[in-house]
Amino acid sequence: MLKPAATIEKLRTGASVTLAALGDSLTHGWMVSKGYLDFLGEMLREKYPRGTLRILGRGIPGDTAGGGLSRLQEDILDEGPDCLLVQFALNDAMSGCPVAAFRHNVQTIIDQTRQAGAADIVLVTSSHCQDRYASELVAPFYRELESLAQANGLPVAGAHGYWQEKINQGVDHQLLVQEDGVHPTVMGYRLMAEAIMALF
Repeated sequence: MLKPAATIEKLRTGASVTLAALGDSLTHGWMVSKGYLDFLGEMLREKYPRGTLRILGRGIPGDTAGGGLSRLQEDILDEGPDCLLVQFALNDAMSGCPVAAFRHNVQTIIDQTRQAGAADIVLVTSSHCQDRYASELVAPFYRELESLAQANGLPVAGAHGYWQEKINQGVDHQLLVQEDGVHPTVMGYRLMAEAIMALF
């Protein structure tokens, strides 16, 4: 399993780390008291108490990978992050964005981040969709994120797959999503954070 090795080493040795997250409403923490970045921050600080962690949540509800690319420089790169989480797919899929365009946008985010410095990059999939239509719509985009991670030698946090494992173990999907069936509850966000934390 690939890991954000440089970031882990900085946290372990007590260095200051800026972790930035570029994404949509799930990164924003839509309609909850605690989102996945809140949980992830707690988990990282507990595991690496010597490190000094700053988290920048740059999630915009309704955003796509194309939107994230357009604001990458100002929202992320200008902050000089040590690690970048990239979380897109749902809005791209639901808005009819071609999978090839999604791949191009995420690849360009990766390329520009690498050109700007030595930040670790972690690709993050989103929530598991129980609805069959939504699941079939989103699945190709999740596969693209996994393919991009492999092609670029990057770690990928498969949150949707982690959710599926928990559901298979008996967790009720309705406890993980809000009434719209897509946005996570606090419990769902915690599972997202656990999936990301597994890389750290």
